[in-house]
Amino acid sequence: MLRIFKLGFYRLITPFLLRNMFTLLFSPLPTISMKTLRLLLCLLALLTGLPAVQAQVVTTQPSFFRDTDAVTLTFDATKGNGGLLNFTGDVYVYTGVITNLSTSNTDWKYVKNPAFNQGDPASKLTRTGPNTYTITLTPRTFYNVPAGQTILKLAMLFKSADGTVVGRGDNGNDILIDVFQGGLAARITSPVVAGGSVLFVPQNTAVSVSGEASAASNLTLALNKVPVAQQANATTLTGSVTVTQPGRNVVRFTATAGATTVSDSVILTVRPTVNVAPLPAGAKDGITYLPGGTSVILNLTAPAKQFVYVLGEFNNWQIDNAAFMNQTPDGTRWWIQINNLEPGREYGYQYLVDGSLRIGDPYSDKVLDPSNDRFITAVTYPNLKPYPTGLTTGIVSVLQTNQTAYQWTTTGYQRPKRTDLVLYELHLRDFIQRHDFQTLRDTLTYLQKLGINAVELMPVNEFEGNDSWGYNPSYYFAPDKYYGPKDDLKRFIDECHRRGMAVVLDMVLNHSCGQSPMVQLYFDGGNPAPNSPWFNRTATHPFNVCYDFNHESAYTKYFSKKVMSYWLEEYKVDGYRFDLSKGFTQKVSALPNLTFDQQSGLMAQYDQSRIDIWKDYYNHLVSVDPNVYAILEHFADNSEEKVLADYGMMLWGNMHGNYSQAAKGLLAGSDLSGGAYSSRQFQQPNLVTYMESHDEERLMVTTLTGGSSSGTYNTRDLNTALARQEMLAAFFFTIPGPKMVWQFGELGYDVSINSNGRTGAKPIRWNYYGDANRRRLHDVYAKLIALKVNEPALESRNFSIRTRGTTKAININDPSMDLTIVGNFSVNPDNIFPNFQRAGKWYNYLTGDSITVTDPAAALNLQPGEYAVYTSRKVKTVTAMRPRAASTLNLQVAPNPTANSALVRYELTTASPVTFTVLNLLGATVRTVPVSGRQTAGSHELRLPTADFANGVYLLRLTTGEQQQTLRLVVQH
Repeated sequence: MLRIFKLGFYRLITPFLLRNMFTLLFSPLPTISMKTLRLLLCLLALLTGLPAVQAQVVTTQPSFFRDTDAVTLTFDATKGNGGLLNFTGDVYVYTGVITNLSTSNTDWKYVKNPAFNQGDPASKLTRTGPNTYTITLTPRTFYNVPAGQTILKLAMLFKSADGTVVGRGDNGNDILIDVFQGGLAARITSPVVAGGSVLFVPQNTAVSVSGEASAASNLTLALNKVPVAQQANATTLTGSVTVTQPGRNVVRFTATAGATTVSDSVILTVRPTVNVAPLPAGAKDGITYLPGGTSVILNLTAPAKQFVYVLGEFNNWQIDNAAFMNQTPDGTRWWIQINNLEPGREYGYQYLVDGSLRIGDPYSDKVLDPSNDRFITAVTYPNLKPYPTGLTTGIVSVLQTNQTAYQWTTTGYQRPKRTDLVLYELHLRDFIQRHDFQTLRDTLTYLQKLGINAVELMPVNEFEGNDSWGYNPSYYFAPDKYYGPKDDLKRFIDECHRRGMAVVLDMVLNHSCGQSPMVQLYFDGGNPAPNSPWFNRTATHPFNVCYDFNHESAYTKYFSKKVMSYWLEEYKVDGYRFDLSKGFTQKVSALPNLTFDQQSGLMAQYDQSRIDIWKDYYNHLVSVDPNVYAILEHFADNSEEKVLADYGMMLWGNMHGNYSQAAKGLLAGSDLSGGAYSSRQFQQPNLVTYMESHDEERLMVTTLTGGSSSGTYNTRDLNTALARQEMLAAFFFTIPGPKMVWQFGELGYDVSINSNGRTGAKPIRWNYYGDANRRRLHDVYAKLIALKVNEPALESRNFSIRTRGTTKAININDPSMDLTIVGNFSVNPDNIFPNFQRAGKWYNYLTGDSITVTDPAAALNLQPGEYAVYTSRKVKTVTAMRPRAASTLNLQVAPNPTANSALVRYELTTASPVTFTVLNLLGATVRTVPVSGRQTAGSHELRLPTADFANGVYLLRLTTGEQQQTLRLVVQH
């Protein structure tokens, strides 16, 4: 994702995303992508049903106000998350209301200034000090709430004009302020307790407590039901309470007028003395499940903290002595054993650190999110545990004893050789309508027929929000629930391995975002605190997003290695593509006196400390799995990349600009020789080149919008542009070394990366497969991949590339056969000297034709866009991977899921009558598809209409005279 940042602020997030940043909070469906800079630094752990937080961050004058009263709000930027601490620009309130029609405290209504990236003059605050601001408003008219709706609370946060810097409440919560509903009300105004819950005090400490009533009444202040101060016919009362009792102490402020009595309370807790004890033998990071299924050990790394409680369903979320955690002798870890658990039951839990911060477990493999889980359907994640609304706030971790271990079925799997590797990078949201692992598993036949032998998934571990590219990570051991349960991911990987396909995960360990418990544990003034074990307070480089890991810290090294080991061992993945690996450095390039390009250039220079970091990580990876794929998105100086490649790592090779220029028929920048690992002096073929990735504009878009023409030949014509993608493929797959394809590139996907915002959802165009010209491009990809995977010549180290001009050629020499690839990338006819390796017969691999070469040095005349892949011996054009051994019918359906129709393909080994039946999951026949007569042996196709099918899951069954095969078909309109 590195290159997206070269566009200033909008390198990070588009105006569309900014406008829709908080739609997630108050619309029925999620519509936004969450990959941002400062917006995602703030936590999305929103209050859900707890008392409104007032006081500290925002105070009101008067304290009790109705929706028709003018009220002055005072914002203190030193409080809460500190996002606007010492901010010098204008500050605006971003605000809405919670009404009687709201479903929760996250369901904002009548939002003022919904354009988050713009400053609304009516919402601008008045600066009253370096970090204090005020605004006066009358709720009913300011928010324009219709009569008949009750305003219960004001909901708000504070921001810079463009929304890049945001001030929130404690723990990143939204700020909620109660609106007075009339009658008698009472409120404790001091001390202020974040979240309205607990204040920790030393034993025998006197605490000043103040309360206020909405009307003159008889006031009482009591400690543990014992009155300590009283005042008749008054609106305010202040008294001192001395806490002598260990544990929980309740201070209650009561107002009585006639027969009406109201009260407010605060809990003062005297915590026990910390018990220092070594971590039990065998205890792991996070959760350790003990034999018997009734006990676990919880283990949190949090050096320099004073005390920690564990809260959860096993103790009714109560802060009591039994929940107080032990500290290890070195002061770095906190642990506790929890007993009397019900085997097999899921329990939600959190850590309460230093009495104020609630966080999930960094090592948990499942978390609950109060803001985003409601958008995950039961189809995607059946029986998802509900969030404990009203009992806590923020992300909640989940533990479960006696889980049934996934039973892996694939044995004897061998990874593709690096030289044969053809990765298919995909994003679940934009590849399949259901965006889940189960549907992706059902779609593997499509990738297998294309010849793909490795699937590279964009980040799938828990990230902030749902609708995201995933580069805003928070929990590194938990698959994101928006893509389905963890066992569905394992089934997908298992099935990939059964088909001989590897699985590579995109892993983001250069930064983490504000929802991360490790970020929250050490946070101060809008950035990681100076004593953070994991993060730099200020990022060292100009490409930073969220918060920058310090990879020279022993804590970061330990954590990163745990993450790397986990997915290799628990999920059997085959490797990683490490995002922004160049950012793993403590050398400072983000210098204020340099421009962005200068900083970028400084960051890219040879960095021995970064090399040492990556050698250490690679040594760890191969100690876990000797044949692991370790792919770096590095883009540093080639001298550094060569060291890493020769050490065994693989480097992303971005050839997008060169192939784009070639596709457009332009000479400048169209040299393709940089796609060869030998051109970079790598000793081994460890350069993973690509024409497109998730970070680049689509080649079809650049061709259709910027291509050249001559006479009737126009590269901006759709079919011409598609044909030129075929020529690009011929000069891509035939260069020896591993390759990567970005999803739907094989079908000429032509929706811009900036459509719906750079990281926003893109239309899923499976219908392209039915277009003859796009299908031709697909088939050219498949044939070229088959050639690459099956022919030893494509592993040859004896090859030459002549691609600087508009006519281009590649010559590959190998004992198994020679290849000569020629192409005219100009928009006019031109001659090329192929330099055939010998005279004689040469075979056009893609067409099946042949030519007889009498003079290998003679020129060939090529029309614009004409190309050929010549082989010195005839090669049968087969798919790169054989059909699944379990099925001789080789039944396939695409797209799957489908909307209006699907293309069914199958093969008959002998002539046979054929019947197609569509059944629902109950086994009832929905439709019988007639196939007339006895069909001949060979490949067949059938168009299956599905427009009149209801949304759901069906079984498509093919029956012949002696065989039967059934596939799962998903219909989603």
